[in-house]
Amino acid sequence: MAFVFAPDPRGRGLVIGHYERGSHRVVPVDDCPVHSERGNRVAFALRDHLQKAGITAAGHDLSGVLRHIIVRTTGDDREAVAMLVVTRNDKRLRAPIRAFLDSPNAPDGFFVNIHDEPGSFMVGEKTLRIAGRPSVKEAIGGVSYLISPTAFFQTNVAAATTLQAYVLEQVASASSVLDLYCGSGLFSLPLALRRVKVTGVEENRHAIEDAETNARVNGVDSRLVRFIASRVEDSVRAQARRSWDGVILDPPRQGCSNEVLEAVFEDMRPKRVVYVSCNPEALSFELPGIVQCGYTIESVRAVDMFPHTDHLEAVVTLTRA
Repeated sequence: MAFVFAPDPRGRGLVIGHYERGSHRVVPVDDCPVHSERGNRVAFALRDHLQKAGITAAGHDLSGVLRHIIVRTTGDDREAVAMLVVTRNDKRLRAPIRAFLDSPNAPDGFFVNIHDEPGSFMVGEKTLRIAGRPSVKEAIGGVSYLISPTAFFQTNVAAATTLQAYVLEQVASASSVLDLYCGSGLFSLPLALRRVKVTGVEENRHAIEDAETNARVNGVDSRLVRFIASRVEDSVRAQARRSWDGVILDPPRQGCSNEVLEAVFEDMRPKRVVYVSCNPEALSFELPGIVQCGYTIESVRAVDMFPHTDHLEAVVTLTRA
């Protein structure tokens, strides 16, 4: 879960909430029934300590300090790690953070992320580990995943379990799979445990570190899985020189670049491609070109990864004609 800081529109200090659709106006939130109870307690307790200390929200011009609170909990709420995203490492943060970590609502691990650049990215390059454990441990489909707060992982564990099972079913006959935008190994690790040779590519180095740790935690044969910390655009041409039975694509919201699509569907030409999209609208613009490369849409499935919203995760299985 992630909240954004803003000045209280009623002039009472500080609020956390979510952006109103299509704007940068923050809608204050005092409770969120979609989130886990523990995650809510962590976020709102931290807000209260920061408000009491008079720390200001960053604002559009980033003149203040506070940008986001990001909390990840396990499905059973037993474990939680939190990260405070700020514009600078302001010494005024020390007292309220210390008080928060001494309170009953403290998470099992706490980080501060320094992010002083404008834009839509939620976190910056520099992360300070302040206290406790570096990650939470989640089990999905019989595989254990250690997930750090700076690495991407599916937000909805129950839906991620459904998504993982379906994707694995679609590449069940493959002996070698290229997992592009692999994250922390949601698909790569269970494939390797099924004796499939997998190479995962991911730009987020924290996610790759998690994936490599997860491989060791689950006893995955190192000869079966390899992870590459790289932009997909920078490594996909090299991977195209190899022969792959299957490719998994799980890109960010903007979808795949033309460079990636050409490398996969024109150069590699694997037998099967499973495309996981968190933005079906972007996917719809890419599919006509993919079909023109000689691929047939075998199936389309929707996974309700974001309940109570109109967003869906779409999974399209493509086979080479």
